[in-house]
Amino acid sequence: MTIRVAIVDDQAMVRAGFRMIVASQADMVVAAEASDGQEAIAVVARERPDVVLMDIRMPNLDGIAATRRIAAQTRVVILTTYELDEYVFDALAAGASAFLLKAAPPEDLIRAIRVVASGDALLAPSVTRRLIEEFAKHPEPATRASKRLEGLTERELEVLKQVARGHTNAEIAANLHVAETTVKTHVAHLLDKLDLRDRVQAVIVAYEAGIV
Repeated sequence: MTIRVAIVDDQAMVRAGFRMIVASQADMVVAAEASDGQEAIAVVARERPDVVLMDIRMPNLDGIAATRRIAAQTRVVILTTYELDEYVFDALAAGASAFLLKAAPPEDLIRAIRVVASGDALLAPSVTRRLIEEFAKHPEPATRASKRLEGLTERELEVLKQVARGHTNAEIAANLHVAETTVKTHVAHLLDKLDLRDRVQAVIVAYEAGIV
């Protein structure tokens, strides 16, 4: 299957660089480009890309607002210059599936595209720390978020806690002394029960509920 990618950035040279990286892959194609959030929304509606590479700071409509509008229709990889960008949490909460530095090696970008296109999410340890810092400012757990977890089994709750700490399926399997396929099944079940799209949303719910 060919992964259709849309590139959204207000700098033409940046778009050109990403276009070259994407075009170098046999299983990827650049479906469209946009220079701001408004154009991104139109592009997604018209081209239906599988993955959108989204800059945060752009004129007219920023990447966060655009992500909020298109996240239900496609997968979004947030690209930014700064690791601790002040908008990282807002972007993830808006529905982004991955966060990546523009200075990251090309292979990291390719991996991120493939990961989110497959339906998973990419949450770097630095982003997990950012989420922890954000929720540390609001120590009182949200009652509504806590009630959402009532339908989970004890094992699913434990897996959710591990996911929220930024562990991969392989790491969770090692920590809980179970097979990795078992972890994948638990993750799939808890996402389905909580009506969540991916691990990023699961992390946010876990912190909102105060279980981590």
